[in-house]
Amino acid sequence: MTQVIKEGNLFLYSDPWGNLPQENSQGFGLYYRDTRFLSRLEWKLDGVGIVNLHGKADGPESVYRYTNEEVKRNEDVVFWRESLEIERRCWLYGGVLYESFRFHNLDRQTLDTQLELILDADFADMFVVRGFQHGKLGEKKPLQLMDDGIRYAYHGADNVTRSLEVKVEPRARVGEDGSLLIPLSLAPDEEKEVSVTYLLSVGDEKMEAIPRKEAWQLARQGLAEWVVQCPEVESDSVDFNAMVRRSLADMRMLLIDKGDGEFPVAGLPWYAVPFGRDSLIAAWQSMAIRPELAKATIRTMARYQGEKLDGWRDEEPGKILHEIRYGELAGTGQIPFTPYYGTVDATPLFLLLIGEVYRWSGDLDFVREHVEHAKKAFDWIDQYGDPDERGYTVYQRKSEKGIGNQGWKDSADSVVHRDHTLAEAPIALSEVQGYVYQARRVWSTLFRQLGEGEWADKLTKQADELRERFRRDFWMADESFPALALDKANRQVGTVTSNPGHCLIGDLLEQEQAAAVARRLLSPDLFSGWGIRTMSATARSYNPMSYHNGSVWPHDNSLILLGLKEGGFHREAEKLIQGLIDTAAQFPQHRLPELFCGYDRELGEPVPYPVACSPQAWAAGTAFVLLQAMTGIKPDPDRGRIYLQPSLPPEMSRLVVNNLRVGSGQLDIRLVRSDGVVHVQVEKNSSGWPVELGGS
Repeated sequence: MTQVIKEGNLFLYSDPWGNLPQENSQGFGLYYRDTRFLSRLEWKLDGVGIVNLHGKADGPESVYRYTNEEVKRNEDVVFWRESLEIERRCWLYGGVLYESFRFHNLDRQTLDTQLELILDADFADMFVVRGFQHGKLGEKKPLQLMDDGIRYAYHGADNVTRSLEVKVEPRARVGEDGSLLIPLSLAPDEEKEVSVTYLLSVGDEKMEAIPRKEAWQLARQGLAEWVVQCPEVESDSVDFNAMVRRSLADMRMLLIDKGDGEFPVAGLPWYAVPFGRDSLIAAWQSMAIRPELAKATIRTMARYQGEKLDGWRDEEPGKILHEIRYGELAGTGQIPFTPYYGTVDATPLFLLLIGEVYRWSGDLDFVREHVEHAKKAFDWIDQYGDPDERGYTVYQRKSEKGIGNQGWKDSADSVVHRDHTLAEAPIALSEVQGYVYQARRVWSTLFRQLGEGEWADKLTKQADELRERFRRDFWMADESFPALALDKANRQVGTVTSNPGHCLIGDLLEQEQAAAVARRLLSPDLFSGWGIRTMSATARSYNPMSYHNGSVWPHDNSLILLGLKEGGFHREAEKLIQGLIDTAAQFPQHRLPELFCGYDRELGEPVPYPVACSPQAWAAGTAFVLLQAMTGIKPDPDRGRIYLQPSLPPEMSRLVVNNLRVGSGQLDIRLVRSDGVVHVQVEKNSSGWPVELGGS
């Protein structure tokens, strides 16, 4: 298990005890804007290691408890094991890492010892840390001694100087190896504190510390205020309650602001950057929790919308970005992520999210704000997204250092035929056609409301034609299931996967087809008991330990769940909800990871995927989709109504939600199941729209 804390653009990724061991292979460090500043952080007392007792990380802070090993000098015991109670806290605020050590002498004698802090800073680019790139790099400067600490500096190949100042109170002596040595003398029952402050600078940007107590209070206050402003959720499922609390805290931790409001990055530790697909989906999942996230995400993505043809970055006019990187390799042009646009689904997801903002709020002015961006996005879909005029939105990499597979399953072997051969691009993914279809449907209505009848008519016609084509070309009669994709020859990529489950959103499939898909998704070859696998266990390419070919991704399940609820497949939805709640209960802190292995539930606990990001924004957002699915809430701004179709999973009989964000206000509802029927009580409604039971 690892630990991570984050606030803004700064995060600390460590071992379970808050340390950064030398030459670790897991990438531990203090990171800011894609650069690892602090690469080593270890400590000893009198040259002896520490006994670890307990550690916990939550949002912007972590706390650890330790005691001492037995300390000898000249073979004589100076003080015994467990003579010291040691508490260590780390917290982040305003781009600064604050660290405190509190020592409490529990012995009957005075203890004289020395705290040794062993540090290093390598200023490694995130891609170098992960072993993906070893290009031209800069030069590390000699260690600089200061009155109150030390300073590391690095002049990058991008001509940017990065530095890290480490300040210690009380004053430390610098050892020959660069370690910081702080003498301590504690009388019986005496307590003493050592404070360490880590100050980063990047070029002209220099972080400034504020009083430590104030920084600690502000860091905690930010999380507390976020939680208070979100809906209050309480049920008779202890596991679901804990899952929601964890997800709220994680989503808060994953927010950054690029100038248009706070929005979620993808996940920690590897993707603490704007990430088109992930940010858009996480914001979509969070509509009922924090609609501001969607607006900020849309504005941020619109700011970076593609403007020109640039093969190095896979950029095209109207396209929505995939990922932005800020480190040395990006600054020297050794990687194309400045930003990089190699994603086929971010553009239709951008359009869908604008539609979701309208659906949940009725805010047509926000839609107007982004009409021109939407038109450019649709132009990209029609022109660059369909270069061969096949009638499908496809992808094919142009950048030599870009991503090959450009859907959400972006590993090299994720789009594979039944015979285990890889599909060749350009590739049309099933779920992407679902996003495009739904975007055209949603925006045909929006354009008509905005008085743009020509655009509305065009999108309606395109949606009708796509639906007819999709039902003809993607449906596999022998599997009663849509194909994963169509390859460059328009052949079906016939491996049964979770991807077509996203097509349950909307009416892209015929009713009988949708029912068959719902049944198959919850059948034993796809449903592990914990969640829906990315690939059928009967497929030749199935591997439960793989990244995309048999693992379970919570966010994938959440989008399928939205479709199950929309299609009225309540039994399947309840089964999936219960599986995901049970999964969260098996992971530390009830935190759903990015993914986990696809082994059957009968074999025991869910098996972790070794390098899954945790926390991950769209994994955290899954809890909010579960909440949405259980309430069955469906806002309809055009009719000025809120429809509810509630259903609760087998092990839950009561759910209370206060301050659910919808319309121009909030909704408080209570769900109670008795005699097999879920009853709804609306306790407060300031949304401006009346509530009705049943579908629209």
